[in-house]
Amino acid sequence: MKSIKTRSLVGKDGILHLDIPVGIQDKEFEVMVIYQPIELSTPSKTPEELGWNPGFFEEVIGGWVGEPLVREPQGEYETREPLF
Repeated sequence: MKSIKTRSLVGKDGILHLDIPVGIQDKEFEVMVIYQPIELSTPSKTPEELGWNPGFFEEVIGGWVGEPLVREPQGEYETREPLF
């Protein structure tokens, strides 16, 4: 069983037309369609509405006050034998 997710626009006739290529010919399929309208003008939620503590991002972003972070040299990569 495979799952395909797609978005499509319903025309003025109120009918949703689906063309789903499956790459197999002369075979019978069982198909299940679940549809859900998409709200196009959904206002974005605040961080608090998404479950973040109030002021979290203001406290965290740019909040590092310690000594500067330094990435140490990474050394040389080892040479491995080819697989094939």
